[in-house]
Amino acid sequence: MIETIDLTKAYRKVRAVDGLSFTAAPGRVTGFLGLNGSGKTTTLRMLLGLTRPTSGTALINGRPFTELRDPLREVGAVLEQGISHPGQSGRAHLAGQAMLAGAGRARVDALLEMVGLAGAAHHRTGDYSLGMRQRLAVATALLGEPRVLILDEPANGLDPEGIAWLRRLLRDHANAGGTVLISSHLLAELAQLVDDVVIIAKGQVRRATPLAELSGSDGVRLRVRGRDPVRLWHAFEAAGATVGGDGQALEVAGLSAEQAGEIAFGVGVPLYELSTDAPSLEQIFLELAAA
Repeated sequence: MIETIDLTKAYRKVRAVDGLSFTAAPGRVTGFLGLNGSGKTTTLRMLLGLTRPTSGTALINGRPFTELRDPLREVGAVLEQGISHPGQSGRAHLAGQAMLAGAGRARVDALLEMVGLAGAAHHRTGDYSLGMRQRLAVATALLGEPRVLILDEPANGLDPEGIAWLRRLLRDHANAGGTVLISSHLLAELAQLVDDVVIIAKGQVRRATPLAELSGSDGVRLRVRGRDPVRLWHAFEAAGATVGGDGQALEVAGLSAEQAGEIAFGVGVPLYELSTDAPSLEQIFLELAAA
């Protein structure tokens, strides 16, 4: 379990994080979303004991990171790229980190294979592409077989195949009972992965909810085209709906597709199109983050 309680980080002229409270539960992938400067990375750094909170609490498995008995076996993190020395090989980097995590040679070799770097294990990491460095960072986070993963933009530099690989890896980790907290700007990809979302802006939570409930809470809109759009407009408004239009179709909020169809039938207007348009994660995020 990951939990923040009234977490705050204040600098001289700004509160980077302002009373932030949310949870990320085991067995689920939680997307942590916010515009640049919203406080995402500061929050993750406080969770990992890298930045001291001004007030409030950041907990992993019920304890601050600095009080965990064996932190590398409880938490794996990807916070920034370029964590390895450019003159080291990928395998040498992992072998060195394995000693800190209490992992053996077999774990190093297994992870190099898992993240697709077995063929480049003896190459200098300074010659790695951005995507290869991201794969190495993920491998480093997994060395101690932690139950909790905290990842800040782990898909940066990955090609489509790499993104699909990362999605499968994180989904499998959550399905096995692990906790995943991931920040990413690739919202379309994130929507295919996460179970829950936490959206922040100006250091505060704007929404924390299961992804399945996010669209429904913001309302499904209907796109309606018919023979007499004016009559439809008045009929929908009379039923309590909010109606707009682009000259080609009506956009209707506050009615189900079944209700809209019955209303059109009742006023005798044939319909040419009746479709639902649920807002995407990106649309909802931009509306909340800009608020």
